[in-house]
Amino acid sequence: MRDDAPDPPYERLTAYAGRPAATAGTGKDPVNLPMIRHWCEAVGDTSPAYQGPDAVAPPTMLQAWTMGGLAGHPPGTGRSAAYDELLGLLDGAGYTSVVATDCEQEYLRPLRPGDLITFDAVIEAVSRRKTTKLGTGYFVTTRMDVRADGEPAGTHRFRILKYRPAQRRSAKAKDEAPLRPRPVINRDNAGFWAGVAEHRLLIQRCTGCATLRFPWLPGCNACAGQEWDTVEASGEGTVFSHVVMHHPSFPAFDTSGEGGPHAVALIELAEGVRIVGNVVGVPYDKVRIGLPVRLEFLRTDPDLELPVFRASEGG
Repeated sequence: MRDDAPDPPYERLTAYAGRPAATAGTGKDPVNLPMIRHWCEAVGDTSPAYQGPDAVAPPTMLQAWTMGGLAGHPPGTGRSAAYDELLGLLDGAGYTSVVATDCEQEYLRPLRPGDLITFDAVIEAVSRRKTTKLGTGYFVTTRMDVRADGEPAGTHRFRILKYRPAQRRSAKAKDEAPLRPRPVINRDNAGFWAGVAEHRLLIQRCTGCATLRFPWLPGCNACAGQEWDTVEASGEGTVFSHVVMHHPSFPAFDTSGEGGPHAVALIELAEGVRIVGNVVGVPYDKVRIGLPVRLEFLRTDPDLELPVFRASEGG
C-alpha cells in the first residue's frame, strides 16, 4: 500500500466502535493443570494456590485460555469480519505496522481445572490519529468478555497501535557507533544499577523470610515483607531459555555493526534467580539450554555498562 494513501475519515473509523471483534470464541482446551504448571515455571511463581487438587489458575492467565495458537480458531468463530475490515481500512491508508501497547484485566471469579472457556469481544474504541516515536497512527481498543462454564470470569481489554513507521533520521557520521537503549532507572532499581557500576550483580533478599528475588521489586512475593538487603551473585549460571532476534535489526547489539541476529537469554544464576541478558563469546546459533556461562561486565559506550554472560563454544 502507498504511504501517501488518504486517511479514512475519522467518522468512518469510529463507526466500528461497538461492533464485534470476536464472536462465539471457545477455548481450545479446558483450564488444566499442565498449562498452569508450565506458566508458573516460566514466570517463577511458586504460590501453593496454583498447585495440588484445589489449584486455581493464576489470574493473569485469563487471555491464555482464549488463544487460538498458530492454527487459529475454527471458521466462524474467533476474530470477526468487522475487526478485519477495520484493520484492512487502516492498512489501505498506509498504517500497516502494528504494536501492542497495553492491556487491562478484571477478574470476576477464579478459573479452575476443568472449566470450559468461551468468549466474545467488541471493538471498544478507535482513537484520533496520534503521533508517537514509532510513527503516526491510531490506537484500537478491544474488550474481551471471558466466561467459564457460562459464568462471567473476567474482562480483557487490549490496545494496539496501527501506525505508519516514522522516517528514520539521516545517519550520523559513519564512525559514530550506534547506542544501545538506555535502561530505565527508578527508585526501585537504582541500587541494582549502582551495583553494576561497581561490577557487582546484586540480588534482593527479603529480611523477613530470606527469599531472594530478581528483578528488583519494592516488596517480597513470598511474605509481602517490605524490608530487604542484598547478596552479591557469584557470577556462575546456565542458560535456562533463549530466543534469537532476527528482526528488526539492532546494529548496537552486533559487534560487526550490521545488526545481524543475536541471542537473548534467560540466565539461571547459581543463587536460583533468573536474569535476562546477552550471551557473549559464542555465535548466536551456538547458544543452547544448559550452557554454562560466567558473569562479566561490558561497556557498550562511554555512558553505559551492562552485565553480560560469557560462554565458550566447548562449554
